[in-house]
Amino acid sequence: MCTENLYIALLHYPVYNKRGDIVTTAVTNMDIHDISRSARTYGVKRFYIITPIKQQKAFVERILHHWQKGYGITYNPSRKQAFDIVRVEDTLDDTVLAISKEAGRRVNVVVTSASSRGNSLTCEDLGKKISQSSEVFLIVFGTGWGIAEEVIEKADFFVEPIRGNSDYNHLSVRSAATVTLDRLCRHTQL
Repeated sequence: MCTENLYIALLHYPVYNKRGDIVTTAVTNMDIHDISRSARTYGVKRFYIITPIKQQKAFVERILHHWQKGYGITYNPSRKQAFDIVRVEDTLDDTVLAISKEAGRRVNVVVTSASSRGNSLTCEDLGKKISQSSEVFLIVFGTGWGIAEEVIEKADFFVEPIRGNSDYNHLSVRSAATVTLDRLCRHTQL
């Protein structure tokens, strides 16, 4: 388990598309399932899905309802445990406000990216910072072709990109979230 002061979010707006336009990406069933399970496994306090589109929010709520109150609760009770930490918000600002109200503290926003930034923290350094602090941290994972600059400019911290041992660098966001959580949480004190 990681720590009680760690939150994560999957940002669907504002993000870039392949051409560099700011867009809203679609929420996927696999991302909800896989990231919530990883988040629960590593002791993340909440997993936020951020989308301003009503139909996308309704889609998430239908999936959550199935596993939390519908047939899914008896079919696979452990899935309910993973989905119990999932919340949906319209914007990143709404998410930060919700976390701040819940935790009673200021939220440090940490942005992830597949591209390097000169001032990025290593996963080890960020993991230690989270585990040794009473402050609250929200790690934001982007969809599409990356998080929009307007979000990046407001971030408190950046975490280093995940690099494999080849020149190919295109992990799914659910894989990147899991790898990041593993790297962060291996440096926390339980």
